[in-house]
Order: sequence, then C-alpha cells, then structure tokens
Amino acid sequence: MTPSLHSFAIFVTDLERARVFYEDLLELPIARAGSFGYELLDAPPHLGIHPATHPDATAMVGRHTGITFRVDDLLALCSRLGEQGVRFVAEPTQQGFGIMAMVADPDGNIMALWEDNMSNPEGAA
Repeated sequence: MTPSLHSFAIFVTDLERARVFYEDLLELPIARAGSFGYELLDAPPHLGIHPATHPDATAMVGRHTGITFRVDDLLALCSRLGEQGVRFVAEPTQQGFGIMAMVADPDGNIMALWEDNMSNPEGAA
C-alpha cells in the first residue's frame, strides 16, 4: 500500500484559544476533537492542532509552519481578520502567483493565506 498524507500538525499552548482562531476566524471545520486536540478539515490531509506538552513540541510553538491556505477572497478575509486583531506578518501583496498574506495564530505560528487570481489556461486544472 502506498502511504497517504493524513495530517499536518501545529503545536499550541492554549487549545481553546487556538480553536477560536482556526475554527471561528479561519472558518476551518473541526473533523475530530479529543484529548489530543483537534483535527480540522473534513478530508485528509487534516490540520492537527495539538497541545505542546512534550519538550520537543514546545520548541515548535511560534514558528513558521510552511502551511498555505488557499482562499477565495483574500482581501475580505484579511479585513475580517484585521478587525479581530489577528497579527499580520505580511500584509496582502500581489505576487506573480496570486495575492498572499502571512498571519500568525495566537501562539505566533505563522501561515500563509493565498488567493490564486491567475487566469488558468484552457484545459488546465
């Protein structure tokens, strides 16, 4: 059997504060919840939000995650996030591949928000 990607993990110090950020502000649905934290997004790969209880996990709080979320209307989302006091590491900027912004969750974990506003050539996915 070929392995498949199940999830990415972000470690946090306060699960409830993280839940509010990811579920309420970013509007990512919770697929599962338990003592392990949360799995967000309905289909794999999930985004795991886990308490940083182990020293190795604690060292991973407040870093650039390398995660990019594709969104339909980046400027509207960024406006809403700004109204809620979300910290922007990089404001929305037009790039050659679309519009991108970088935000930090309440623990300082950094992720990108991206709107693909490039026109697709006919037949491209």
